[in-house]
Amino acid sequence: MRAVVCREFGPVEALEVQDLPDPVPGAGEVVIDVKAAGVNFPDGLMVRGEYQVKPPRPFTPGNEVSGVVSAVGAGVTSLHAGDRVVSLCGLSGFAEKVSVAAERVLPIPDGMDFNTAGGLMLVYGTSLHALKNKARLRAGETLLVLGAAGGVGLAAVELGAAMGARVIAAASTDEKLALAAQHGAALTINYATTDLKSELKRLVPAGVDVVYDPVGGALTEPAVRGMGWGGRLLVVGFANGEIPKLPLNLLLLKEGEAIGVFWGAWTQRDPAGHAANVALLMQWFGEGKIKPHIGGAFPLAQAKDAIDAVMSRRAHGKIVITAN
Repeated sequence: MRAVVCREFGPVEALEVQDLPDPVPGAGEVVIDVKAAGVNFPDGLMVRGEYQVKPPRPFTPGNEVSGVVSAVGAGVTSLHAGDRVVSLCGLSGFAEKVSVAAERVLPIPDGMDFNTAGGLMLVYGTSLHALKNKARLRAGETLLVLGAAGGVGLAAVELGAAMGARVIAAASTDEKLALAAQHGAALTINYATTDLKSELKRLVPAGVDVVYDPVGGALTEPAVRGMGWGGRLLVVGFANGEIPKLPLNLLLLKEGEAIGVFWGAWTQRDPAGHAANVALLMQWFGEGKIKPHIGGAFPLAQAKDAIDAVMSRRAHGKIVITAN
């Protein structure tokens, strides 16, 4: 099989596509013929050696895949060859085949194509956990989403609207904001051409209830200043590359909260809660409440370009790599 290989931590440009032996399922595992693999910001960080998880080298990046089960290991009774599935595999997803523990594999609902399935689980799972479990977002509240046209940002826009919130999308171009508006944003802010703090004060004098922040850097503080009484800041990531330093008196004066969101670890600590969230996502997809936007599909040979599009924040919605 062909697979993307990272030999040593370094620039994405150093990745290679190589022929590797086909995986064989161990006990409790299945092999998936990968149809699409979602590209996420942590994939690029991991390749560069900047992620909190540093796998032994060489390794194949890629955390989420969709495809068809092609082989089943001993003891697996819930899955069969030919099943259409999605999986959070952790590693090795940017390949034509991947071996995964059966407990990490879920069926794809009727009507969901492989590209959508391959790009849904991580960004929508992260955003639903953040908004539902951590921020306790309620209908009628105001949600500010930074980086609103990226993978997790656009998912947060859709989910916030589906949960009955008034969503303010903030992004760096009018094109990105137009996409966010198509996916449920009621108001938009271009923070490249306007002052975020001033625009928030103009649009929501009483302040927003929840800030969804996957960007970090210089945007975090003005977003927190734009929170109202009892506002909640969701710390999702730092796509800007800079971890912000926040004056804590801002939280004290608003009796606000800063809440860390580490969805991957939470799924391991609360598998029942994760399963409930996945079921809700699939229900909302079937009802048409969420419509994941695939902003680009790259063949395996162009995996470097796909990762670079995400790392440089040029991606609109979700980017996937098609393997078969």
